[in-house]
Amino acid sequence: MRSGRIQASRSLGFPEFSGDGRYLDHHSIYEFTSTMGTEKDDVANTFTARLLLLLESRPLLEDAVYDEIVLSVIESYWRDYQDHQSTFMPAFLANDILRIWRTFCVNYEARTEREPEEKKASGKLKNYKLKHSRLLTCYSALLHLLAVYKSKGAVTPSDALAMTKLTPTERLEWLRDQPDLKDAESTIENLLNQYNRFLETTNFKEEELVRQFTNKDTSRKYMEAAHEFGDSMFQALTIIGAGSPFHRLLVV
Repeated sequence: MRSGRIQASRSLGFPEFSGDGRYLDHHSIYEFTSTMGTEKDDVANTFTARLLLLLESRPLLEDAVYDEIVLSVIESYWRDYQDHQSTFMPAFLANDILRIWRTFCVNYEARTEREPEEKKASGKLKNYKLKHSRLLTCYSALLHLLAVYKSKGAVTPSDALAMTKLTPTERLEWLRDQPDLKDAESTIENLLNQYNRFLETTNFKEEELVRQFTNKDTSRKYMEAAHEFGDSMFQALTIIGAGSPFHRLLVV
């Protein structure tokens, strides 16, 4: 099965998997759903795999099977939906999304070397990417769910499935184009522009990017941009959340 996934990836022109595919673990639907909220979720790595499935995955083959798996996972997060259809808040999923974001941050701190200078520059590059791509992956989903809750007073499994069908930037574009979110339009547009600049900045080989981060002035400029991206995301969250119960849950 692992070799099949590697071959499918190669046929689509994707880069080679790191570690010769050693991280290509197999998880069943049962494992994804039965470990939720348990200590096994971290040990078996089902937590990270499940969240990345919902937040930024696309099938290489068997689209129908993929959709079935995604919907099954969503329904597990919506286990109390039947009794609260008119007011359902996706607290379980939102908390897991916040948790995966914090996990990314903790992993960065734990695994980043500060010496020698080249390793330090490489760490700054990882931090720069973390504060753009990983931040967008997690918070574009939260913003999407928050906007749906603001509009409808509840979030259905179908709403969550629609969110998973969009890439992180497509979620921002969807938010920008919502008629009832005009007060957030300029902030969302700013996020898209900032992310485009990030993509332009990182469109070089790794060695060249690390070299750029060894320059203190360049490194400071890039990290200031990362901080500004986070500020814009916070502003979008504040505007769209507007103090709603779901917004409150995301903050406290």
